[in-house]
Amino acid sequence: MMGPRVLVTGIASAAGRAVAAQLAARGIPCLGSDARADTRQADDGPAAAAVRLLPATDPDMVLDLRRLVDGEAINVIIPTLTAELPVLAAARAGFAQDVRIIVGDPAAVALANDRLFTAWALQAAGIPVPRFAVPGDLAAAPASLAALNGPVVVKQRVFKGSRAVHLLAGTASVCWQNMAAGQLVQEFIPGADYVALVFGTPARNAMAPVAVVLEKTKTPYGRAGSDEVSRRVPAAEARDVRKLGLAAVRTLGLTGPVQVQIRRRADGTPVVLGVCATLGENSTWAPELLDAVLATFMLPAFNPASFRRCPAVPADALG
Repeated sequence: MMGPRVLVTGIASAAGRAVAAQLAARGIPCLGSDARADTRQADDGPAAAAVRLLPATDPDMVLDLRRLVDGEAINVIIPTLTAELPVLAAARAGFAQDVRIIVGDPAAVALANDRLFTAWALQAAGIPVPRFAVPGDLAAAPASLAALNGPVVVKQRVFKGSRAVHLLAGTASVCWQNMAAGQLVQEFIPGADYVALVFGTPARNAMAPVAVVLEKTKTPYGRAGSDEVSRRVPAAEARDVRKLGLAAVRTLGLTGPVQVQIRRRADGTPVVLGVCATLGENSTWAPELLDAVLATFMLPAFNPASFRRCPAVPADALG
């Protein structure tokens, strides 16, 4: 069987460099791609070849990617850029049958790609999330702000190149009707900060899901270091956080690598702040995730609906 020929997208990003470094440590060469002008990696990064690729916002991005995949005989694509996920999830049919694109099903990825849709879906399933609203709701019914209980966090519903999160300690003077569209207002959760790294698996699959909990550096929202990891939590600790991460991934129907942001309320209850359905920089702390990605290449029967193109419609179904 031909070995994996891996393409890592977003190679100029911290996530892309982290994935490439893990592949290099396993002796697996990879090609990197990025839409940015400078695809050179940091001096301490892996010596992977890198090429320019159109951004996910370009209508011809998939065509560009397909030419690259065909020309380089790529059979595993590991996306690391959030903006690419909905495009690649919807475009699997445009690639050869043996090409694995490590991204979940289109509907699940669309849910996870929008923080409001994620919150709606998790709340409806009984998964604890912070109280939330959109600015238009608060403008129409200002009294509803009291239900958010104090400070609030404002963030973009859909990732657009910046992960900026704004903490508003006081909201009395905020003009909600003038706030830009596409924002989510979320109750501030003050407790311990975690990220659950989960590799979701489909139902009736022999491969068990992977779940690793990392504890993040405790710093205020929007400050440098807020995404830094302080330690990998031992399996005997934070079992409620691990269980919640798995439950969120299953509820959204995600398969493959997923990052679940979780914080504890003042009373210790963990709640899901958000979900990102890709292999990120923090996967360095959990090599099991990349092991699971590579296992999907070695196991042809694994989850073909998610990582290989959708199966063809039987001829007798066409009438």
